[in-house]
Amino acid sequence: MSPPKNETLDWLRLIRSENVGPITFYKLLERFGTARAALDALPDMAKRGGAKSFKAHPKAEAEREIEGLVKVGGQIVLRTDSDFPPLLSQVEDAPPLLSVLGHSHLLKKRTIAIVGARNASLNGKNFARRIAADLGAAGLLIASGMARGLDAAAHQGAMDSGTVAVLGGGVDVIYPRENEALYQELTERGAIISEVPLGTKPQARHFPRRNRIISGMARGTVVVEASLKSGSLITARMALEQGREVFAVPGAPSDPRASGCNKLLKEGANLTQNAEDVLDVLRPILSSPLSEPKPLNFQQKVPPIPDDTEIEKARTEVQEMLSPAPVTVDELVRNCQFSPAAVSLVLLEMELAGRLERHPGNRVSLI
Repeated sequence: MSPPKNETLDWLRLIRSENVGPITFYKLLERFGTARAALDALPDMAKRGGAKSFKAHPKAEAEREIEGLVKVGGQIVLRTDSDFPPLLSQVEDAPPLLSVLGHSHLLKKRTIAIVGARNASLNGKNFARRIAADLGAAGLLIASGMARGLDAAAHQGAMDSGTVAVLGGGVDVIYPRENEALYQELTERGAIISEVPLGTKPQARHFPRRNRIISGMARGTVVVEASLKSGSLITARMALEQGREVFAVPGAPSDPRASGCNKLLKEGANLTQNAEDVLDVLRPILSSPLSEPKPLNFQQKVPPIPDDTEIEKARTEVQEMLSPAPVTVDELVRNCQFSPAAVSLVLLEMELAGRLERHPGNRVSLI
């Protein structure tokens, strides 16, 4: 069920509000039913969580972002829209919305990610172009991060069949500048997407979030060259956490750029020497129908709020149980006498106040 069109502005304001990440966004929708109702509730919730002040993302700024995106030929695609990447919508912390330049219909295609070193070897880049072209010819969309080196080569190899670049900055920010020609070609023949606001300069903290989108929209991730501490290994780890396949291209032990791939192979990644190695693994998956994610129901009844007495007691006990070490929300509920609804509300209040951090696996910790 898609939200009314006027919900787009409210969704954008909610996800751009301070301390609201994707998981919190969905919990707020579950709690309040609509983004507008959640926005109205944010200041009081943050105050109860310990914040001295809180202001939701201004409507005028959200409107300017939408207008700016339209001016550069882009659009916002909500998680409930038909053009949102189907597999990404099944990820727990999927972005509620994406900014898109280029051909948004490509995002519906079955996808494989190809990532690797920025300081790639000539052989590595040639391999990435070739395997991207072959996998594209087999009907797959190629996703990568538009970084220099392997990412750029993968995009170039798949330009005729379809490729999407996931950016760590805004979709209007070309990074690195040396890929300006590639960026222009992607806007004309492929697609460029990002979850961060228009005009955002890429920062190191954005790239792990960017990587979870690359792996999350793909049925598998191919790592061509990667050092032991590379972002490509982070993408591979995220793919595993999301239940996706990981493919690694073996390399010479003497080449540091092969150390990450060889480590992945030791840990059970699929050895990959050509596109057929990838397709052999994916064919059973590709032949099965894609399961639909649980829809966001905008007509649902708002669940009853626990009474004030329970909430007040829950605030004290839940905060005492938390520490900087992550713990699962289920464990918190099991070890206190309060309802899941009360615990969830207290955690939301603390997060909006900037006192709580969420981690993969439904875990939380104090900041």
